[in-house]
Amino acid sequence: MSQTDTKTAETLGFQAEVKQLLHLMIHSLYSNKEIFLRELVSNASDACDKLRFEAIDHPDLLEGEADLRIRVEFDKDARTVTITDNGIGLSRDEAIANLGTIARSGTREFFSQLTGDKQKDAQLIGQFGVGFYSSFIVAEKVAVRSRRAGLPATEGVLWESDGQGEFSVAAIDREERGTSVTLTLRADEDEFLSGWKLREVLRRYSDHISLPIQMKKEEWDAEKSEQVVKDEWETVNQANALWTRSKSDITDEQYQEFYKHIAHDYEDPLAWTHNRVEGRSEYTQLLYVPKRAPFDLWDRDARRGVKLYVKRVFIMDDADQLLPAYLRFVRGVVDSADLPLNVSREILQESRDVRAIRDGSAKRILGLLEDLARDKPEEYAEFWAQFGQVLKEGVGEDPANKDRIAGLLRFASTQSDSPAQTVSLADYLGRMKEGQDKIYYLSADSYAAAAHSPHLEVFRRKGLEVLLLSDRVDEWMLSYLREFEGKPLASVAKGGLDLDALADEEEKKQQAEAAEAFKPTLERLKTALGERVKEVRATARLVDSPACVVVDEHELSPHLLRMLKAAGQEAPEVKPILEVNPGHALVKRLEAQSDESFGDWAELLLDQAMLAEGASLKDPAAFVKRMNALLLGG
Repeated sequence: MSQTDTKTAETLGFQAEVKQLLHLMIHSLYSNKEIFLRELVSNASDACDKLRFEAIDHPDLLEGEADLRIRVEFDKDARTVTITDNGIGLSRDEAIANLGTIARSGTREFFSQLTGDKQKDAQLIGQFGVGFYSSFIVAEKVAVRSRRAGLPATEGVLWESDGQGEFSVAAIDREERGTSVTLTLRADEDEFLSGWKLREVLRRYSDHISLPIQMKKEEWDAEKSEQVVKDEWETVNQANALWTRSKSDITDEQYQEFYKHIAHDYEDPLAWTHNRVEGRSEYTQLLYVPKRAPFDLWDRDARRGVKLYVKRVFIMDDADQLLPAYLRFVRGVVDSADLPLNVSREILQESRDVRAIRDGSAKRILGLLEDLARDKPEEYAEFWAQFGQVLKEGVGEDPANKDRIAGLLRFASTQSDSPAQTVSLADYLGRMKEGQDKIYYLSADSYAAAAHSPHLEVFRRKGLEVLLLSDRVDEWMLSYLREFEGKPLASVAKGGLDLDALADEEEKKQQAEAAEAFKPTLERLKTALGERVKEVRATARLVDSPACVVVDEHELSPHLLRMLKAAGQEAPEVKPILEVNPGHALVKRLEAQSDESFGDWAELLLDQAMLAEGASLKDPAAFVKRMNALLLGG
């Protein structure tokens, strides 16, 4: 390892957030020290993969050395551990950019999720792309020596830091391409100056890496009564791609460790599927469903997807064309035997083979989720709490699998009286009343607003279950999900409510008589409210409330209109329909009002109905003034 002729060094400061992070690493996260080795080996593996990919078009980057490997050494006297790879390497600018800042900085989210539990906090490291900095858990000083493949030996770079807020960068001469990371260990970290300990950590965490991880052989010296390091290198991991092995040869622990490597997660996955597909397209897929949503799940610019290999040659990270967007939480590997080695993103988007892989992978993940929902409902509830809103996007994005996705959806409902989304559409169908021909739902800004809506009163009285929808994606999803197993979905806040099939003859007769007797009051209300409403009519949907507002069946719901306006979108003006409960005491009192005060009572009735529906009043001050006047007037 050549590192001679160090030239003038330049001292630079860390990004402010990195300073905070380093302080945390050094002073707090001591419960899982081994993660530093795992992260550095993983970074070395990625560097070799990137070189192999770039060398497809530029074979000169290999510089006559095509055998890629990772080496781990330790020096008891110097108290150092060194991880070396012959991968793509770093230029000076890349060293400053990659080691002095946190790319796609998730540091703010990182700090916001700290719990004070050192074990749990240590597990956050990989999720936020800050794995390199875990070196400072055990090291008092870190030196990175690197040269990017293709650059001359004189353009090597030496990056050094003690983790105290600054780092230095100097030019060095370096014959070998690739990177060496040398950690000078703290006084109390002697356990990592042992070949046995380093091998044990590497085999546990990095056995699946498809590159050989090498250490120098050690033999017992009887005279010295200690292990003596030889000059010969040996491979300490299996060094074959895990996804290419037979499922019967892979343990659950190996599957879990491989997931942690590719996803940079420190929790086990919730579930996984490993398959070899043959036929028109030939490929192997190893796909995982995580336990927890990443912090950037809703960031549209975040790169995500599975790793793509072609004939075991790494092609790209985050190949998002291999899975539809609503499955963006899935991690894993796809290895194709059909795609060309020089495949590019443009080719990927147009390739028939890629479409086949995407469709096959989507069906495989949906099958995995169906098995989870059927056989392990508690684990599926965990999944739904983390990724349910994302899965709902699939109803509109994946028409071919819409029915399967609909079967996986979960909702809150009036049956459970809980905000937990546990009710499937199949559960709902199984509880439908005799004569009921629709699946009823209500969407609102929140679960509480939906659960206390006056629209539910007649349904509660008749024992009819209503699904309560409060996620932002629900209204968009419902524009695509019109029915389930032949039963149409109907909003209880839209159109005229038709529950005649569930009412007896006496009830129908009473409703008709009440509506006829109430006609003069309806006309007075329509005259008083004028252009504020589209229509005023009597209703049988209310029990305890005097009035409510609805819209026509084919108009945008008030909840969706509010979301559009909040997002800065133009939304059409939709006039509400005021439905009035003729039997309510407040309505009977309104009937008795003189023409002079009737208008204020009518306005009050409409404003109350708008508030109960979740809308904001255009003139709240007028509402308060009118309310006070009527209260004082008795």
